[in-house]
Amino acid sequence: MTRAARLWTVLVANLALVGALIGVGVTAHSLGVLAEGADYLADAAAIGVALLAMRLEAPSARRPDGSPKATLYAALVNAGWLLLLTAGVTAGALDRLIAGVHQVQGLPVLAVSAAAAMTMLVGAVLLGADLDADDDSGGGLSVRAVLLDTAGDAAAAAGVAGAGAVIFATGGNYWLDPAVALTISAVVGLHALRLMGRVRAALRA
Repeated sequence: MTRAARLWTVLVANLALVGALIGVGVTAHSLGVLAEGADYLADAAAIGVALLAMRLEAPSARRPDGSPKATLYAALVNAGWLLLLTAGVTAGALDRLIAGVHQVQGLPVLAVSAAAAMTMLVGAVLLGADLDADDDSGGGLSVRAVLLDTAGDAAAAAGVAGAGAVIFATGGNYWLDPAVALTISAVVGLHALRLMGRVRAALRA
């Protein structure tokens, strides 16, 4: 399977999950699930940028040498979007923890997040199979940005599913929902900053 085909597969998976996550997030009053839905929508846009950059990078009649740095800029944009999303989720989670957490329905949170985690785990494995750990080319960093998003999505969904399971089993502990969202946003934000550092280094090279 080509790199573009792998990206298209993950893009379709992201879009398929967005509606379900946002719907369950609203009805179950779960910030964690809503954050997943927003993240998947942002990821879909990021993958679109990566696919466009790959097309621009390829040589053509108009651009015999292509646009060698197009995918590097795509990776930078993707990392920036990830940081913006992280900031939004962090603000929402802190607000809920400080102001008080409304009742969260654990079972739908558990079900939809577990399904999302499995889907994104498959997507991360699919993208990882096409990526060399030492590949700091434009295409490599662009795919690494999408891989980071996808792996982060899988981890986030697993964390939200775990929180949903505890909430469902105990009939309480609603604070776990924003707490998990806050923890995941911090981890993903850190990885996004590291990716931005690698992209900037590659652009200076």
